[in-house]
Amino acid sequence: MRSNARQRKIRSDFSLGGEQAEADWLLSEAFYETGLFRGIRSRDQKKCFLVGRTGSGKSACLQMLEAQHPDHVIRISPEDLSLPYITDLGAVKYLSALEVHLDPLFIALWKHVLITEIIKHRYHVDSQDAKQRIMSMLKEMVKRDRSKRAALDYLEDFEGKFWVETDQRVREITTNFERQINAEASIPTGVPDLALGFSASSTKSQAERTELRLRYQKIVNSTQLPRLNKMVSVLNDDILDPQNFTYVVIDDLDRDWADEKISNDLIRCLFRAVNDLKQVQNLKILVALRTNIFESLDFGRTGGQEEKFRSLIARMTWTKSDLKELLDARAVLAAKRHGVDGISGVDDLLPKTNDTRGSGVNYILNRTLMRPRDAIAFFNECFPLANSKDRLTWAAIKSAETSYSINRLLALRDEWKPTFPGIDQVLRVFKGAANTLSPSEMCTRLDICALLAVEKGFPGTVWMTPLSEPLWSGTSSDDWAVNYLPLIRLLHNIGFIGCITTSGKYDEPAIFNHDQPAFTDLPSNLRKVTGFVIHPAFRPALDIPG
Repeated sequence: MRSNARQRKIRSDFSLGGEQAEADWLLSEAFYETGLFRGIRSRDQKKCFLVGRTGSGKSACLQMLEAQHPDHVIRISPEDLSLPYITDLGAVKYLSALEVHLDPLFIALWKHVLITEIIKHRYHVDSQDAKQRIMSMLKEMVKRDRSKRAALDYLEDFEGKFWVETDQRVREITTNFERQINAEASIPTGVPDLALGFSASSTKSQAERTELRLRYQKIVNSTQLPRLNKMVSVLNDDILDPQNFTYVVIDDLDRDWADEKISNDLIRCLFRAVNDLKQVQNLKILVALRTNIFESLDFGRTGGQEEKFRSLIARMTWTKSDLKELLDARAVLAAKRHGVDGISGVDDLLPKTNDTRGSGVNYILNRTLMRPRDAIAFFNECFPLANSKDRLTWAAIKSAETSYSINRLLALRDEWKPTFPGIDQVLRVFKGAANTLSPSEMCTRLDICALLAVEKGFPGTVWMTPLSEPLWSGTSSDDWAVNYLPLIRLLHNIGFIGCITTSGKYDEPAIFNHDQPAFTDLPSNLRKVTGFVIHPAFRPALDIPG
């Protein structure tokens, strides 16, 4: 009996795995295969853009796909694409300042990278000799199709550069493009303030700017590279087949680059390139992207393509049931590794359900944004406080909740500050708020948030000003739901607040973004709201009761 008791004790180093896929020692063994992952893996399912919040499992899905099909997956890392080099190019900054649309160049770049990487992978091209053998073979295969032969000539133009590292090929294309622009414009290279040449303070007249923009737009448009586009047919007809089905995965596009506008243009053009390559039957390109970055992409400039892209999105969402099964699998494997007996699921690690606090797992999941990372992080905060007991106690869970909450608030700030710099100052406005805020109390707090726009040093003026504009404009409505909707929608969209509606149920749960993402899109929904609450994940960090 004494031995069994010792084996049931939870030591301080017990863990349900890492919070990030690359550092998750339980990922391969305890990966929870959702229907969404099966759709990602499916060769027939056309959804190819994985969009979700941080910690929602995007990287884990791609990592598992790579582990399950190691010979059929090509991983392209942004670090290998020289993307900062592109955004820092003098010609790119010059043309961007002129408002020349660089989409044709960026789409051609993505297609070039994708096509060459696929060919390299398919035929194991790792040297100039291997490249020559493969090119000779492909030319023989398409010798009766003049357009395909011309497409292969495009690859021949790179001579020995075809098989080198991806970033070298990208640099060569963009450097050649810069030479062409420099020659046409007589732009001095290496001038630090080149991109400022056509700023708002420029003395160039609007007519001169328009003439220059049209002139350079023609050059950029010429980078459509018809031969490169024809290579898509060569891929489909002559290179890839069912036995050589290929996945291309692209992750970590949320890393900071030198110029946010140009980097967003690059990502948007990647979407267009991937969409064009969907016609290749035995190819599936999967791109993971954070929700806030996707929402910031301007598809309007591409001729109303946003709806088309949205139909290709796989949203990374989780239910309580999904998260419970994921936690159960991890609890069993973690217990086995730590030598803890009698664990058949996560409930065996938690205090027994009681009438006061209810289920331990529900208590924890209610304090997450319905993401695996949150749930794992909360449990891992609890285990060091287990004091070698058979189960976690409610005291340990409550004690761990404060540090968990502080970390989640910091994570929320870090997730959204690239899009909304200064968002942490907005969140702090709610420090010490009541458990439930009436609409009038909420509006008072939002007034304080809006005033941040005129405070010296507030970095979010550029986004706070338009969101709060209905409060100060002469056309302001008498309807609070209309005036405050933009700010309420922001806080709801990031998961910070929930809405209680007038359904007549006293204990009705609040509606959070993970419940109804579009709830705050309509003023009519806000008019039903009788109270607002801060998400339980952030209450201890902001000294909010309950």
